[in-house]
Amino acid sequence: MDSELVARVRRFNRTVTQRVGALNDAYLARGRPLGHSRVLWEIGPDGSEVRSLRARLDLDSGYLSRVLQALQGEGLVTVTADESDGRVRWARLTPAGIAERAELDRLSDELAASILGPLSPEQRQRLVTSMAEVERLLIASMVDIVVADPRRPEARHCINEYVSELNRRFQHGFDPARSISAREDELTPPAGLLLMATLHSEPVGCGALKMHDGGWAEIKRMWVDPSVRGLGLGRRLLTELETKAAEHGITTLRLETNRSLSEAIALYRSAGYREVDRFNDEPYAHHWFEKHLAVHVP
Repeated sequence: MDSELVARVRRFNRTVTQRVGALNDAYLARGRPLGHSRVLWEIGPDGSEVRSLRARLDLDSGYLSRVLQALQGEGLVTVTADESDGRVRWARLTPAGIAERAELDRLSDELAASILGPLSPEQRQRLVTSMAEVERLLIASMVDIVVADPRRPEARHCINEYVSELNRRFQHGFDPARSISAREDELTPPAGLLLMATLHSEPVGCGALKMHDGGWAEIKRMWVDPSVRGLGLGRRLLTELETKAAEHGITTLRLETNRSLSEAIALYRSAGYREVDRFNDEPYAHHWFEKHLAVHVP
């Protein structure tokens, strides 16, 4: 990693934490650190399952437990077992917690206004535009991609969403039973593999390889959740699939796609895939692509 880039990220982090008051033990003069206030705010007026809260904030379970205990000690939060499943715990705001959350909202608005206040209208627009871009890139950096068992519920969720989207977008719908197969056993090593992307432990994308004799493989089941599109996740999944393919001795990748998937077609072309003659009998395909990979040297 470029040391200058690392230094600039660290400098940015120092500036932001100082400007928003994250270094103060009493964030926004409320007598508690930023982390405690953020957890209180994230619980929200409807409450939150503790496990979901921990995943959403990427917090260590021990730390979150200590924060919740502190908030309970202030009379702002209650933590109780779910009525239908005692293993599941819920955090909920007390009336005092709801009032405190509203006060945090008011003070946070004031803090945001104090950041914008000294700037000219042009500078304010530049700042919020840049913040939006930074936010998107930070979210992109929090996405994890791992090889997953296609039988896992999260993986099946991705495949089901993939099928549902194709069914909506294809002119005559999509029936996976009519399409060339990509069964769970075909996406399990050594026959193939499935990559799954997660954000805050929630599945947000997938892509798969189906291996064939002769040093080639098919790319299958490429899908990105609409909530994270535009973050470059599709290209990242494609790059990871190419890396995994090369590691398995694959020298040629092939795929087919439907003409309605214009974004996917643009992605494949920009990633070096060239359009070739039809190489299979996929009934939903209008375009066939191929790319040769460099030989992987361990």
